[in-house]
Amino acid sequence: MNAWAHPLRLPPGDIASAAVTLRGVTRRFSGRNVLSDVSLDFAPGQFVALIGKSGSGKSTLLRAIAGLDDGVEGEGRIGVPADRSVLFQDSRLLPWKNALQNVVFGLRVADADERGRAALVDVGLAGREDAWPNALSGGEQQRVALARSLVRQPRLLLADEPFGALDALTRIKMHELLFRLIRQHQPTVLLVTHDVDEAIKLADRVLVMEEGHIVVDRPVALAHPRLKDSRFEALRGDLLAALGVSDAI
Repeated sequence: MNAWAHPLRLPPGDIASAAVTLRGVTRRFSGRNVLSDVSLDFAPGQFVALIGKSGSGKSTLLRAIAGLDDGVEGEGRIGVPADRSVLFQDSRLLPWKNALQNVVFGLRVADADERGRAALVDVGLAGREDAWPNALSGGEQQRVALARSLVRQPRLLLADEPFGALDALTRIKMHELLFRLIRQHQPTVLLVTHDVDEAIKLADRVLVMEEGHIVVDRPVALAHPRLKDSRFEALRGDLLAALGVSDAI
């Protein structure tokens, strides 16, 4: 049954109280449930991090919310805002288009180039509009991808391990950039990550997924900037325990 094939657009009144709504969402591959009866609500402007072991269903859930899983067996109801963007681990830039052209690709508004240039300024790439993807570092390519996502002014940003392929120093810089831009644009965010520290550092709320189920749903009641103090470490220990990992060296 594919009644869920396209995410349902929430009426304006519902969006005011929930930016994302999932009810009984199940997805199956080869007869195996990868998502099992998942029900969630995300508040407008909330930054949610989703962590879990490989194969737990994290990316499947993100793809379902994004509307990218047509043809997959399953059921359930998904309500999302129409204006949403997806940021992947691979920047997925078109190699035959320069940075600005990649940012505005598919953006059909009269001031697309102006918006694109402003978005590149936001991500620290002013003056690189004409640069080809192969002339950009991995971090710069991901900055272009972030600009491409935010230039559309989405109400929902879905990010699937967007920093997983970056070196440690570049990841830190991208964390700071993403946090600043999220504060500026204020979309609702779902970040899929394997990195517990990244989840705690950035998110308002952390979900832990195991075998297609949400097994932990924790608010992150820490002020920014988040230092690795006793409360940070306590939450980190709880989340690692939920993942079946000891934080002892």
